[in-house]
Amino acid sequence: MSALLTPPPVGPRPFQWDRALFMRVGSLPMFEGRRLQLIRGELWELGSMTPIHACGLTLVHDELHRRLSGAWMVRNQCPIDFGPETMPLPDLAVVSPEWDVFVKRHPFGNEVRLMVEVADDSQQFDLTTKAELYATAGIAEYWVVDVLNRVVHVLRDPGPLAAGGTAYRDAAVIDAAGSVAPLAAPTATVRVADLLP
Repeated sequence: MSALLTPPPVGPRPFQWDRALFMRVGSLPMFEGRRLQLIRGELWELGSMTPIHACGLTLVHDELHRRLSGAWMVRNQCPIDFGPETMPLPDLAVVSPEWDVFVKRHPFGNEVRLMVEVADDSQQFDLTTKAELYATAGIAEYWVVDVLNRVVHVLRDPGPLAAGGTAYRDAAVIDAAGSVAPLAAPTATVRVADLLP
């Protein structure tokens, strides 16, 4: 049978979301109050925010804003556009302060200088799925602020792996006694203790 005459597949199959549909239906009542992100064509719902996560998010935002203000914009839980099927909602993203551009569209992955996730019960997801997603998008630097174990995972140098896939090739774990500076602002050193509740 010719490929042109082959009947379409029948039976259940996954529904593939795209950016346009995600943006269009996101304001419907069924999604009201939900924190959703689009990951490779699937909707992922972020759970309710715990008090320790909220405190960590506030501390990290305030510290980065204080250190980077003027040169960079610190976006708090705003979408980043990775293409037609992926629009994550990171806890924080550091981008250039282009208000005239970002009032019309969300930043693209290549415009992000630092991505930050605050982890309490999401360490595994943040250090695997999110890390691979951000590395594939070319995010140069990614921090996971682990508020339970009181450390910051600093991931840098995204690139292809010999076995396939993409990952960060430089990873460090810095405890509360240490400090870290974003690659985009090497003189803006931040004490890890100031990022932790």
